[in-house]
Amino acid sequence: MNLLTITPSQVRSRLLLREEMALLDLRHEAAYATGHPLFAANMAVGRIALEAEIRLPRKDAPIVVYDDGEGLVAEAARHFAALGYSDIRELDGGLEAWRNAGFEIFIDVNSYAKAFGELVESRRHTPSLSAEEVAGLLSNKADIRILDVRRPDEYTTMNIPGSVSVPGAELVLRAGHVAPDSATTIVVNCAGRTRSIIGAQSLINAGVANKVVALRNGTMGWTLANQTLEHRADRRGGIGQFEGARDQAREVAYRAGVRHLNPHETAVLEADKTRTLYRFDVRPVEDYAAGHLKGFRHYPGGQLVQEIDMAAPVRGARILLTDDRGVRADMTASWLAQMAFEVYVIEGGYDDALEIGPPQILPKPDPSHRYRRPYEGTEASRDAMQAYFDWEYGLVEQLRRDGTHGFFVI
Repeated sequence: MNLLTITPSQVRSRLLLREEMALLDLRHEAAYATGHPLFAANMAVGRIALEAEIRLPRKDAPIVVYDDGEGLVAEAARHFAALGYSDIRELDGGLEAWRNAGFEIFIDVNSYAKAFGELVESRRHTPSLSAEEVAGLLSNKADIRILDVRRPDEYTTMNIPGSVSVPGAELVLRAGHVAPDSATTIVVNCAGRTRSIIGAQSLINAGVANKVVALRNGTMGWTLANQTLEHRADRRGGIGQFEGARDQAREVAYRAGVRHLNPHETAVLEADKTRTLYRFDVRPVEDYAAGHLKGFRHYPGGQLVQEIDMAAPVRGARILLTDDRGVRADMTASWLAQMAFEVYVIEGGYDDALEIGPPQILPKPDPSHRYRRPYEGTEASRDAMQAYFDWEYGLVEQLRRDGTHGFFVI
């Protein structure tokens, strides 16, 4: 089939104007991670039948596909056409044309969320402590609590000794339980940088009275500092909001431009078929399984911010979040809005009939096709960890050169 083409300059213009578009890299993830445009999402050609209808909910949304000379575009176009997608274009000249136009190439995965995290730290000067400083505080039995904001399975694999698992969007909801004394210093950590920066700044934005710092460079930084990690821990933070947390979270969302809708207003939004709408339930998986609003996909808030290119590859789409307690949705929405999405939070709806059951989970790709992140597991080399940090430290400058992001920081 003959595809219409779109030039790199036209793609860039659409990004600058915030028009809806899914820019899709058709290579395997390992190849995608070697370099791609900032807002390109990975959808390997062999996974289109598995992923497209979940990740691309509007079938007439503009989709631009490319490869790097592998000849994947025609096959991808056939897959999309078979599924009913109607607006497919090929990036004229592929990734090589993007390079030749002088536009920025970003490596790794979840690149624009990571770049946004670096921008937040740069703009807000999010406080942090080194691994050596935190280890010293632990050794001296200082009044600190370490909150690990990664997924529970990541925490179980390895964690900072004594830390408690409080996945990202749960922080404002649970910090008052884990650190009830405002004199306690809260140290937020992830595996590297992004989630700890966003987590620490979430607590600061929400007005927690405690001193809050990020553990600089996370478990990777801890390893590079020759500190010992704990394994197979199972400490979970319970629900306990600090004073004023609910109102503060709402205020943070308001300042970011998040809009709140009642169920009737949500129905009007859902009826608009001219725009892509993503609907996410940002609660923990056990809450979702116990009862969730129909049509909402499960995606815990902290991971949603980190993996927004995977969850919502249509740049310029609308996002609707739900959470029976409100706090998690408001804090998650505040970050997505700052990443230039049009974000809404639905209020209520949990008194009606709910769907019960576990979330739909996409099959994992073949391990040989997957990019091995230097911050996961326990086997990454020290050189790989350091190279990763060197890249992250340069992301703010790379954002400036790219110029398409539209991010702001409240």
